[in-house]
Parts: sequence; C-alpha cells; structure tokens
Amino acid sequence: MGTEHSKNEERRSMVFLRKGPKLPAWEDALLAGREPKSLLKRGLRYVSLSLIMKGMTSTPDFLWGLHEVQKLNLSRNQLVVIPPSLGKLDRLVVLNLGGNCLKCLPKEIGLLRNLKVLFVNMNCLKEVPAELSLCRKLEVLSLSHNCISQLPLSFTNLTSLRKLNLSNNRFVQIPLCIFALRSLDFLHLGSNKLENIAESIQYLVNLQIFIVENNSIRSLPRSLCSISTLELLNVDYNAIQTLPDDLYLLRRLRRIAWNPMDKGLHIAHNPLSRPLPEVVEGGLDVLFNYLRDKKEHN
Repeated sequence: MGTEHSKNEERRSMVFLRKGPKLPAWEDALLAGREPKSLLKRGLRYVSLSLIMKGMTSTPDFLWGLHEVQKLNLSRNQLVVIPPSLGKLDRLVVLNLGGNCLKCLPKEIGLLRNLKVLFVNMNCLKEVPAELSLCRKLEVLSLSHNCISQLPLSFTNLTSLRKLNLSNNRFVQIPLCIFALRSLDFLHLGSNKLENIAESIQYLVNLQIFIVENNSIRSLPRSLCSISTLELLNVDYNAIQTLPDDLYLLRRLRRIAWNPMDKGLHIAHNPLSRPLPEVVEGGLDVLFNYLRDKKEHN
C-alpha cells in the first residue's frame, strides 16, 4: 500500500512538473549540458540566433562567445543595458534590440563593421553614440519610439543608409546630418515636434517615401517639389495652410491617398485655406491642375 501511494505521489509530481512554466530555450539548453552553439540556426544566408520574448533582464554571458552569429534577435525582453562585449560579434549583419528598456547603446557598436540592419525601436534612448557612424555598411536603421532629439553629426558617414525611421521621438527639426544621406529612399519622421522642413530636403534625390505626419509643420518648402522620385508624401495631421505651386512636379504621386499604407499624397487633417479643401476633394489631377494654373497666372 505504501509503495502504491509513493507511485501515485510520483505520478502527480511528474504531472505538476510538466504543467509548470517552461524554461527559456537557452536556459534549457545549458541545464541539459548542451553546447550554446547548438542554439544557432544555419540558414541559406545567415547563421542566426533568436532570444525573442525570453523575459531577460540581462544578456547571458555565453552570447558573446558565439562569434559566428550573423543575425541576432534580442527583441521584446526587458534588457536595460547591452554590454561592451557586443563588439565581439563582428560578423553581425542584422541586429534587433527592439522592445526593450535600453537607455543607451555601447560605443563598441561601432566595431560591428558588417552590420547592415539595426532595430533599436521602442526603447528609452535619449541619444545615439557617434560610434554608430563607423558601421559604414548600415542600410536600414530604426530608432522609432524613443526619446531622441538629435543625431551625431558623424552620421553623415552612413552613406549606404537607405531606410531611416525616426518616428515617435522628440525632434524639433530634421537633423542636418540627414541631408547628407543621399542614398535614402525611406525617411519617417512622423509624430515628432517638427515645425518646418528645411529647403535642404532637396538633397535627398533618391527619396521615395517621406512621412512627416502628426507634427506641427506650417508649410512645405518649394525645394521638396524637386524630388522627382517621391511616390509617397505623408503630411497628415499638421498645420499646413497652403501648398507650393510646384507641387505638380511630383509626378510619381498617383493619387490623394487616405489609407496609411497607400502611395500618393496624404494631406488630410490640415487647416488648408480655401479653395484648397474643395480642390483636394476632386483628386490629385484636379489639385495639380489648380496649382499649375495658379503658377502661370502669378
């Protein structure tokens, strides 16, 4: 009887253990005596490691010995700091630190000379280290949803950068260094504190998508109309009253767009002076014809 009772207790214990919270994959691997390298996934393009949503408040030390990793995802944890050891992973091509509690990035990030994609969105950054500009191969950078108000002037060295997301920050003006990034085709500065767009915007000759919605912009610069590559211009939710007469030169804008995902001209929720509201309701062709006629008669 005692033996049977013991067996029942053991069965209940096993059931309880099976129903208990699962260990994060990396802890499970280490407790099982497995080599940390066994966590790496070898795909066609990259050697990758994902530690997404593991509840980590700090990074495990073994991570910095995985020198072959090229794609690292540490997003959606509770990381407060990334140690200088990050610089040891000099083969990194893609690094995702989004959705953590980071207040700064280590200057050693500049040692990641092969880095092409960096996500540090949804953190608590107030500044960005100048050393990031040493990552000359960087093509995609997202710093959205932080507390950043300026960028280092050294960012002019990021000449390979094509996509830059600075939305939901605290920029009062577009940082001057951005106008030197001639390869940019995507620039998102929505939900900041911008009051104007500098005439220097004309230097972004490859810009296709430009989003500055939800700011306090009062007018659009005439030089913006020289960027013939623009396919999406979003100035929704601003304080714009008039439009530059040369706006009709932006021939790749195909429509007045209402869906945030659509290409075209987004100009809703602005205090446009009359008769612009009625003209806009007629569509983009009507608006462009109106602006063209207005220019010819001035």
